Amino acid sequence: MNILVVNDDGIHSKGLHILARAAAKMGNVWVVAPDMECSGMSHRITVYGVIDVKAIDIPVDNVKSYSISGTPADCVKIGINQIMPVKPDIVFSGVNNGLNIGYDILYSGTVGAAMEALLNGIPAIAFSKSKESDSYDVVETYLSEIAIDLSRRYIKKNEIWNVNFPSCNLSDYKGILYNRLPVQVPLNKDHYEAFDLNNGNFKVNVRGIKNTQAKPGTDLHAVLNNYISVGTVRSSVIS
Repeated sequence: MNILVVNDDGIHSKGLHILARAAAKMGNVWVVAPDMECSGMSHRITVYGVIDVKAIDIPVDNVKSYSISGTPADCVKIGINQIMPVKPDIVFSGVNNGLNIGYDILYSGTVGAAMEALLNGIPAIAFSKSKESDSYDVVETYLSEIAIDLSRRYIKKNEIWNVNFPSCNLSDYKGILYNRLPVQVPLNKDHYEAFDLNNGNFKVNVRGIKNTQAKPGTDLHAVLNNYISVGTVRSSVIS
């Protein structure tokens, strides 16, 4: 397989390197990632201007890797059109440090990059993990198995796979749940607090209060209970 690996956390993120190592067991790998943090960019692209592309070494053997000054979706565009000598068979996006579930899917640069792959007729999988701890134990243990499995499964041409890992210890991990539906709430309840009001000008302190309640069958319920959540996300643009 020829695999393009991208992300939104940046070229130096641990999750990207774990994903690239897993992909390298499956075929030829090209890594194209932003040169800085690009979370929350959704499907944003660079319309005008210059994007810097630099070959860069990452701690992964047998891959070609590049950083760009653009967005996660730009990474897919540049990877396909300027870097890879062949069209990728699949695009892997992630592993994002933070869940992409429920309403948060709409904001996700990780998912946005995967959706850009769909626009180019390429299957894609978005991978994310909980930020509840720094542990990547479940990711490192089960990522390859899931990537191989999903890359072989049939999926509609207007859908991507969306995989979310818990960050629990392996001893607390319970298994994989498929066909999870996006929970109908955001991961974090927005809390806005205005301060320093002066002549109508002010600042707003923004923080999220995590939702800890979710219906069974949803992506959030799976991860909260230490399962890996696997589901699909559909693009209404592609028919």
